[in-house]
Amino acid sequence: MRVAFAGTPQFAVPTLKALVDAGVSLAAVFTQPDRPAGRGRRLAASPIKRLAEKHGLTVLQPVSLREDVVISTVNDLSLDVMVVVAYGLILPAPLLALPAFGCVNVHASLLPKWRGAAPIARAIQAGDCNTGVTIMKMDSGLDSGPIIAAREVAIGERDNAATMHDKLAEIGADLLLKVLPRYVKGEIPCIEQDHAAATYAPKIIKEEARIEWDRPASEILNQVRAFNPWPVTFTFHGGERIRILDACTSTAAGPPPAGSIVKADREGVHVTCGEQSLCLMQLQRDGGKPLPAAEFLNGYPLREGDRLN
Repeated sequence: MRVAFAGTPQFAVPTLKALVDAGVSLAAVFTQPDRPAGRGRRLAASPIKRLAEKHGLTVLQPVSLREDVVISTVNDLSLDVMVVVAYGLILPAPLLALPAFGCVNVHASLLPKWRGAAPIARAIQAGDCNTGVTIMKMDSGLDSGPIIAAREVAIGERDNAATMHDKLAEIGADLLLKVLPRYVKGEIPCIEQDHAAATYAPKIIKEEARIEWDRPASEILNQVRAFNPWPVTFTFHGGERIRILDACTSTAAGPPPAGSIVKADREGVHVTCGEQSLCLMQLQRDGGKPLPAAEFLNGYPLREGDRLN
């Protein structure tokens, strides 16, 4: 196979590494342009660019794929297939048609559920018990192409977006490597998605991470898990913002209003919610480090009767 790869963040790294380790002929690696990062806002290469350069692969970083020069470049590569994993740029129809067997996408959900930018976080936020990885032949729609293969994965009670990200990245790489040669040989039929059953996973914005304590504890817990490692849920105590990175449901009961601290000890900070209570187990002040509740309380005392808002 003559393959090109398109990807940008860490989620795409296991798939590119798997292709390299398997000896697949990679004609080029597409990744987004270097972006400012860190406190100094210096230009930084994407994880995919760093890996590709480590292996001496040709790296291309177009700002857009709609330009004629980019389409011409891909055409000259004479590809059998392009593998796309969390690239972050839209592939226009003329480019999708260039590889002999099209463009194949590794998507972190069981399509048609959770099409879009944030499938891992949205699955956890919704309280799903399982998710998975889908290998899909891309079309001009949003994650709407026919399915080549899929693998289901359970979401554990202690899983969050970070742990599921790592699991699904590895599973996606393994699944792609198993099915890609068979797909190119025509041994795997593509199955159309049930478009009527589609759900969508819009991009996360920071404002979603603020906790509304009058919601049920189970929903807030899902929010905490879904938004770790980013943007991280937060609340306020007085005028100070406190981030919540880990929590569990609590049996501690207290009077309203929601957001009232029932007790705070080495076990955690127990807070009343619209239904039941939540135990905050890992907290962080602005400019500070994430700390277990016991250590956090040593430097920032939260007391019974205080209210988070």
